[in-house]
Amino acid sequence: MRWNGRLEEWTEEEESPSGVARGGVAGWNCGPRWRCRRLRQPMVSVVFFRRCFCVRSTIEVGHDSIMAGYGIAPAIGIDLGTTYCCVGVWLNDRVEIILNDQGNRTMPSCVSFTDVGRVIGEGAKNKLGSHPLSTIYDAKRMIGRRFNDPKLQQNMKLWPFQVIQGANNIPKIALEYKGEKREFFAEEISSMVLIKLKETAEAYLGDTVLDAVITVPAYFDDSQRQATQDAGFVAGLNVLQIINEPTSAAIAYGLDKSTNITRDTHVLIFDLGGGTFDVSLVTIDKKATFKVKAVAGDTNLGGQDFDNLMVNHFVKQFNEKHKKDMSGNTKALGRLKAACEKSKRVLSSATETIIEIDALHEGVDFSMKISRAKFEHLNQDFFTKCIKMVESCLHDANLNKKDVDEVVLVGGSTRIPKVQHLLKEFFNGKELCKKIDADEAVAHGASVLAAKLSGNTSLQVNKLHLIDVIPLSLGVNVHDGSLSVIVKRNTPKPTTKERDYVTSEDNQTIITFNVYQGERFRSIDNNWLGKFQVPVPRGPKGKSKVKVVFNIDVNGILNCSGEEVTTGLKKKVRISHDKQRLSKEDIKKMIIDAHRHKLDDEEFKEKTVARTNLEDFIYSVKSKIKGIKKSGKTKIKKEDMEKLEKALEAAHKIVNGRKLLDVDEYEKASNQLANLSVRILSHA
Repeated sequence: MRWNGRLEEWTEEEESPSGVARGGVAGWNCGPRWRCRRLRQPMVSVVFFRRCFCVRSTIEVGHDSIMAGYGIAPAIGIDLGTTYCCVGVWLNDRVEIILNDQGNRTMPSCVSFTDVGRVIGEGAKNKLGSHPLSTIYDAKRMIGRRFNDPKLQQNMKLWPFQVIQGANNIPKIALEYKGEKREFFAEEISSMVLIKLKETAEAYLGDTVLDAVITVPAYFDDSQRQATQDAGFVAGLNVLQIINEPTSAAIAYGLDKSTNITRDTHVLIFDLGGGTFDVSLVTIDKKATFKVKAVAGDTNLGGQDFDNLMVNHFVKQFNEKHKKDMSGNTKALGRLKAACEKSKRVLSSATETIIEIDALHEGVDFSMKISRAKFEHLNQDFFTKCIKMVESCLHDANLNKKDVDEVVLVGGSTRIPKVQHLLKEFFNGKELCKKIDADEAVAHGASVLAAKLSGNTSLQVNKLHLIDVIPLSLGVNVHDGSLSVIVKRNTPKPTTKERDYVTSEDNQTIITFNVYQGERFRSIDNNWLGKFQVPVPRGPKGKSKVKVVFNIDVNGILNCSGEEVTTGLKKKVRISHDKQRLSKEDIKKMIIDAHRHKLDDEEFKEKTVARTNLEDFIYSVKSKIKGIKKSGKTKIKKEDMEKLEKALEAAHKIVNGRKLLDVDEYEKASNQLANLSVRILSHA
């Protein structure tokens, strides 16, 4: 049997398209639209995924032959952080954090669009000062939000790049790329980062990566979780599960320790990263069951906010000192922000530091000192807020401070001495756990779960059992404008809850249910997820009854149904597909664009390599000439040497040109220089 690599049908006659391996597994090269998943069992089911559509067929081959014949890499774990991201994999009974092409274990969650190409990671972050309008970061603070979200509006005032209102109130990033005006969804930016991580893992593992577990902040709502799944889909990943970041970190902390546990251990995970903050109370038992008791957090609190307060402080000082307002100079602000981030790191080990930037604004040099005490004063409100959330988490878990056995620090911002001091003080001098890597713990735990969900047979992996909770209450709006809660926050997931509602008016034929997520009394003060309607028979007020059922899956994503009790008429809706989110057409376009960007990146890389080769050859010829001149002995004619040096100068101009040329042009320049240098230098 052969299949055509598409979702429409399976056929006996059609040949498989280029790039699709026969027998069951297609990688990225099978085309930008489709993905498949292999279930690891003796009878392997190959499942093709498309949004809301699935075709299944069975291939009678064993697990080992699938692995050997079609180049399938193990499932990976991804920490998709606001500022930095990380990818890991379970290999040889342990987690390996995968280094990227720069040799780093974490990568900036940053994408830069320049005149010559797209850059992701370290290279993108380095362009924040030179390309502030087209270097995108903080996509995680946009994803799943609506344009009029107050938190998004607050962040937009701080970003140098432009965010506009798209269709259905979805925010889009507007920029110029290769001379064209372009618009991107936050999901699209996140998918670019995910693709880079996927390629990093594939380069290390030597095989195609299909499956992944992706982490999100515990306080991400339904829309943000679905949007993260969409980003994974666009990146060509089958997202096995969305897992909360502090829960993932708890796995990294406790999996090895569970064998030595004699009683239930209460662990508080304090996760303060670059853009989000979560605190979770997790109970671990000797059977390696990780049960989340309660969560608290803020999806808009992290290291970026500390940096922004420093930037505002220095902008004000600069304006007062030099009588020059640089608040509208995006390049200057980008350079200052990068310097503030570095100084924040320095202040974790030093009591003061000096920030110096040449010609920051209107030719004026910047040089100012900041002490650790001043930094702590600027951010005191944020630090206090973190401790209050710890109190809230303990209260929801019905535990006291003394009941907590371990306080585990996760996230780069936990390295700030003041944060550690306040936390230690809150727990009456209790030593904080810093044994796990704060930057890698989340990816570590996600990698363990990815191995378990993909069928890894390791005993250490298979003993893992997770019980997580939903972070925010879910309910519907009722006639007085209040939120009628159906599922309370900190309810274990997956779960199904139901509640009955009656008509509020005479002769009502339809009941409209608006679904919200949050803890406020008034519905409109919470996050609106969507709505659905259930037809009811006409009658007096209060007679017709509708049963509303909320089902929350393991990813924390909500599905709803409503049933008119007397007639049994049901109406189902998947809230995550409401008109406020991306459409199927949006997703399809993003996948096609992702494939095009991949081709553009490959072309950009080829051109860059060709330019570098020419530059290296110029250097080698110059070194040869320098050696000849230094020896003082040469048979080369003066006019020939001048001709060669003139050719070197011309080649150097080609290398340093602002526009990136075609590979052929660099190779032509290299060949011409090579022929000339060989002919002339052979007489040396």
